[in-house]
Amino acid sequence: MIINNKIISTLKTKGFVGFAQILLSRVYIKKSKYYTLIKEIVSDGRGLEIGGISTVFQKKNILPIYPHIVSLDNCNFSHNTIWEGDIHAGQTYAYDENHKRGRQFVLEATDLNDIKDESYDFLLSSHMIEHTANPIKALKEWIRVVKVDGQLILLVPHKEGTFDHNRPVTRLEHLLKDYEQDTTEKDLTHLDEILELHDLSMDKEAGTHTEFTTRSKNNFNNRCLHQHVFDTNLVLQILDYLHLEIVSIEAKAPMHIIAIAKKVQNSSLVNNKHFFKRMLSGHFESPFISDKV
Repeated sequence: MIINNKIISTLKTKGFVGFAQILLSRVYIKKSKYYTLIKEIVSDGRGLEIGGISTVFQKKNILPIYPHIVSLDNCNFSHNTIWEGDIHAGQTYAYDENHKRGRQFVLEATDLNDIKDESYDFLLSSHMIEHTANPIKALKEWIRVVKVDGQLILLVPHKEGTFDHNRPVTRLEHLLKDYEQDTTEKDLTHLDEILELHDLSMDKEAGTHTEFTTRSKNNFNNRCLHQHVFDTNLVLQILDYLHLEIVSIEAKAPMHIIAIAKKVQNSSLVNNKHFFKRMLSGHFESPFISDKV
């Protein structure tokens, strides 16, 4: 079933922002146009997921690839998270009922110290990178543990489809500064901005503003904050800066940026200029609900 865009726009205009977003996400489920390609990437090899278990990779969602993955390990930041509950390190990662459990690591995404270089054929991450205070450091670690010619499949929230829509997109220069200063997960640089501009009507689980404030100040333990704000152009800039070969990128409703990027042997040969040309030409024009409808 496809919901008419005029219905969604009307709901948002009349103040039903959260309801419109939930309706769109639950009813308008259409696979990513790169689903077949991604399925081929993950069907042959050993993978690592950062964060998860991820709903988008499960059956009847936009990227239902879990059933096609033969081997998948996982990394999460704590033995207990808001999203997963209790987590036990070891061979406990049950990503799909028909597959052998993968190894569960409990490590910071910015420091995968228990994982050797080039251990994995591919890496998955869905809506996790926004929760780290140092995305460049995290991505460098993820690249380290992936083999040459291995691929990173990243889902990142587009600001226009989330409760971040009032916040400015983070600049690449800011992310580089965080990396240079070795910013840690205790950082609350963006807290004032978040408390002022976070759209609580689209985040009912956060509770009242007072409850949200209390939770946010305890971010080191819960990691709920979106430390940085992304759009498609910023994701392109980050991948290009890291000398990854961009394979594909897609902006997909209700809130996703889906990117595939390859780790290559000779990074000096990477040329992603055509993606930036497509960005300038409006090829990646946002499909998300606009505040200005």
